[in-house]
Amino acid sequence: MALSEGPSFRAHELAFRTQYAELKERVRSTPRLLPGTPGTLVKRSGTGRAYWYRVYQGAGGKQIEELVARDTDEAAYAQAAEELAFAKWVSDQVRNLRRLEFQVADKAVGQVLVEMHNAGLFQAGLCVVGTLGYMAWLNELGIRAVAVSTQDIDFAARQDLKLAAPRSFAEVLERTKMPFHPVPSLAPSGPSSSLKLPGTAGLRVDLLTSGDETGRLTPIPGLQWHAQTIQHYDYLLEDAREAALLAGGHCVPVRLPSVERFVWHKLYSGAVRKTFPEKAAKDLRQAATLAAALAEQDDDAMADSAAALPEAMRNTVVSRRKAILGALGGPLAPRSAVEHALDNVIETGGRRGRGASPAPASR
Repeated sequence: MALSEGPSFRAHELAFRTQYAELKERVRSTPRLLPGTPGTLVKRSGTGRAYWYRVYQGAGGKQIEELVARDTDEAAYAQAAEELAFAKWVSDQVRNLRRLEFQVADKAVGQVLVEMHNAGLFQAGLCVVGTLGYMAWLNELGIRAVAVSTQDIDFAARQDLKLAAPRSFAEVLERTKMPFHPVPSLAPSGPSSSLKLPGTAGLRVDLLTSGDETGRLTPIPGLQWHAQTIQHYDYLLEDAREAALLAGGHCVPVRLPSVERFVWHKLYSGAVRKTFPEKAAKDLRQAATLAAALAEQDDDAMADSAAALPEAMRNTVVSRRKAILGALGGPLAPRSAVEHALDNVIETGGRRGRGASPAPASR
């Protein structure tokens, strides 16, 4: 079935893109982000001594008090006040960007991202993928488009995360003060690769990595956790970029796969997915929207990234070209961008040599 037709995206005004870029730049230089709402500083006494506390709301709306310093520590108080003022400024900026139709995930997502940032995991190489990665790239490219809200956070990690010492993935999530619990493995007594909040609609956090076969579980020693393998994630994660993600009242520095490789992997995933056709349709629509935006901003971006396509991925997208384009419906801008990219791969073999023909599709 063809996807619904309609405008794929619209560009944000330059002033709005500049506002987003300034926010991202200022947050990038902040080593630690405050979790929850900015809150206020409150003095507590009662044991003969007085202390300053930061009082704020966590993702679940619960009031949390965090010790700052003794009331006589003026330097610590001044630093805490400065951090609160900056967090308030960030929250106001994110609220404004939400009104301008930038993509903003919910508070629970923001809480998870803040703790991952504060633990240094994005700096070590952890990437945001999936629908949240798509939302982030819409903002990074300065475009407005429809993005269905998600209750999943997909993180992807290479085996060689650059951590000075192992960090427990589960313990980092515990710092959110939300009741995450491991999702049981399908294999009896098997390890988990996911954690989830209670309830059928509870937020789920998945850890993914590359593997020769999709669906296997493999340890990620640096995170003391297991990840589910996805075919060709090594290609996806090879050229990761620094970016940001808006969530709740936060702008969090994150790492994303390059948008070109993200598009190619989405096209591949949409082509090979045999179950959950609605997810395949979502992958293709997301890929098409980003491809169309890229075509306007850099006509060679998709062709250049195609040069590094693994042969199995290239064979798959070429052999299923008709099905991919058919799923995208009529002659929309995103369909045209994807069609041009696929034709380039067919014509040049991903620029491996002019006139090279694609190898037969793998079975």
